[in-house]
Amino acid sequence: MSHVSSHSPHGQSPLRTVQVLGGGSAGSSAHVRSLASGLVARGVRVTVCAPTEADRAYGFSGVGAQHVPVPRSSDPSSVSALRAACAEADLVHAHGLHAALRAALALSGRRVPLVVTWHTRADAEGARAHLLRLLERRVARAASVVLGTSSDLVDRARRRGARDARLAAVALPAQRPAAVALPAQRPPVEPTDPDRYRHKARAELGSTDRPLLMAVGSLDRQRGYDTLLDAARAWCRLDPVPLLVIAGEGPLRAVLQRRIEDEELPVRLIGRRDDITELLAAADLALLPSSWESRSVLAQEALHARVPLVATSVGGIPELVGDAAELVPYGDARALGDTVVRLLADPARQEELRERGTRQAATWPTEDETVAQVLSVYDELTQPRPLG
Repeated sequence: MSHVSSHSPHGQSPLRTVQVLGGGSAGSSAHVRSLASGLVARGVRVTVCAPTEADRAYGFSGVGAQHVPVPRSSDPSSVSALRAACAEADLVHAHGLHAALRAALALSGRRVPLVVTWHTRADAEGARAHLLRLLERRVARAASVVLGTSSDLVDRARRRGARDARLAAVALPAQRPAAVALPAQRPPVEPTDPDRYRHKARAELGSTDRPLLMAVGSLDRQRGYDTLLDAARAWCRLDPVPLLVIAGEGPLRAVLQRRIEDEELPVRLIGRRDDITELLAAADLALLPSSWESRSVLAQEALHARVPLVATSVGGIPELVGDAAELVPYGDARALGDTVVRLLADPARQEELRERGTRQAATWPTEDETVAQVLSVYDELTQPRPLG
């Protein structure tokens, strides 16, 4: 197979790439849409293999990529569908562990470069943890290059035997991931008058005359919401009592709701929303109590929106936010509660965090820089090697 530059000089045929998504988290799906858009604009042919619902939510076809419906990882037909889609590919780029395993199986016996982006870290216990390690090892060794979205993911890939692991440039896509959106609803409208929108959002949430705290993310174990509810007791004694709003849906909804009612906590669960960016901009503080994150979308949006952030010092968070957020240990409800109380009473510190947040956000990669990095990896892997 003749390898050619993606930039197609002198009429050469364009580089043919296949992007593979599994179930696809919101972050990885939005990243693939952004990549597809940028690659197509630079003359690369892009095929996205993903479940049909992912194309409906993210519109890969709408940015000039070809979408090939490939069922979720649990479906046995997915590897053969992938093999057919990759038949003409110069390079395959898989996003996430399960997508990468299927891509490696689909490419077995063929000398096609495989790039794998690790967007997040899978968690497992007991026998499943052993299986997960084996899966990570298989994927790390099958990849020509592993791109990790945070330094600890790069280190993890190296420990699992990756030949070449690098830090990925990953921009915050301009369009918010749809996991906390309802795809059928209209996209959020940019408010013409931010102050008016802020008052409207706070009135709707029941926080016109009290501080508004905001957390966003699926209601599952690793998000640390149990610690967050413990911490909420610390600000119950304030006057007025701050309101904590949690946007997202998940398996712990009923458990959390019961605790909120039983303990009479000043917390509202508002489910999935399509106006997260606007609600966040109306908040006084953003809270991120997770047990692990790589490049948290909430952290990035909070800093972009100049909303002071209190987050756990885990995974890629310290690297992402630098000195532009208050960091606390994971699972420490007292530290989290005390930090929120202290920050609410200190407008000067809030303003300092807003300024630092703006500076920190300016250091993050743009969508253009993200595409450029990926393209340089593709070129490196597909250019013919000089003989000798």
